[in-house]
Amino acid sequence: MDITPVKGEGCYIWDENGTKYLDLYGGHAVISVGHSHPHYIGRLSDQLNQIGFYSNSVQIPQQKELAEKLGQLSGYPDYQLFLVNSGAEANENALKLASFVTGRKKIVSFKKGFHGRTSAAVAVTDNPKIIAPFNATSNAVILPFNNLELLEGQLKTNEIAGVIIEGIQGIGGIHIPAEGFLVKAEKLCKQHGTMLILDEIQSGYGRSGKFFAHQYTEAKPDIITVAKGMGNGFPVGAVLIAPEIKPWHGMLGTTFGGNYLACAASLAVLEIMENEKLIENAERVGSYLIGKLKEFSGIKEVRGLGLMIGLEFDQQISDIRHVLLKKHHIFTGVSGANTIRLLSPLTLNQEQADVFLEALTETI
Repeated sequence: MDITPVKGEGCYIWDENGTKYLDLYGGHAVISVGHSHPHYIGRLSDQLNQIGFYSNSVQIPQQKELAEKLGQLSGYPDYQLFLVNSGAEANENALKLASFVTGRKKIVSFKKGFHGRTSAAVAVTDNPKIIAPFNATSNAVILPFNNLELLEGQLKTNEIAGVIIEGIQGIGGIHIPAEGFLVKAEKLCKQHGTMLILDEIQSGYGRSGKFFAHQYTEAKPDIITVAKGMGNGFPVGAVLIAPEIKPWHGMLGTTFGGNYLACAASLAVLEIMENEKLIENAERVGSYLIGKLKEFSGIKEVRGLGLMIGLEFDQQISDIRHVLLKKHHIFTGVSGANTIRLLSPLTLNQEQADVFLEALTETI
């Protein structure tokens, strides 16, 4: 998009000409608690005035504070926390951890899935265009989404270290796992000694109306990966690891991961989410928006939960997005040629949702 944002506040951004835009994309689902939230700015500023960085060669008390707060709000208080810098890095470490623990080499992932642009993460992503020859490997097995029969067949080989699944497929077009799929996948993984990895990088941190999208089910993964909304724009990611998994010292490592500023940003996000009840807001406003969008005759299918919404059209959506941006000053995202992706800050209110609904009515 030929727009240069220079200022942000809440669900809005302004370009260099002073034009105000409603941000329904949040920079790839990164802006969770809104642009320039005063508590977020204060937390980072206070930390900078003390110390901004030192590596994990020293004790960083904020890491423990973050682990406790994240465990409390996410519903996984007993899970271990390994802090990194991005979603791709979180998935790299999750995949490596599964291989270390099981002693196996192969990973199962699914069609339309996206897990990152680094070595192992890109190998298990269903997009040949971004897999360089160096990244290609026979250890990545990509199956049709929701196909339990083929998954069981792979697990029976006893060669699979881990199965990685997005809580909701994001870049692939906002596809929710079929009812019962995650629970049955967890059971199969346990039967065959395989680690179940839930990639909640885009669908986590309240975006779906639950802290994690998989919490709409009874599934409990061995490993959970997070990033994006975790830092509200500050580069941070993490791997949540079940208590029965025992990583040894030096198995995983990072220079920048879990630094003072990353922890400050992540703590600020959790505090704002809790104090302003943003997960509940995402569920409430998202349900309202999805319900209204399903009444549109010009949309082929509406998919999503909370404020993670995909609008699939029978036509290419480039012209629709162009009109929304240029005429109505609304940012939206895209999945492929036919699906608009909405990933607004979790602070979106009903009045702002109505602005989008009116603009979309006029546009289509």
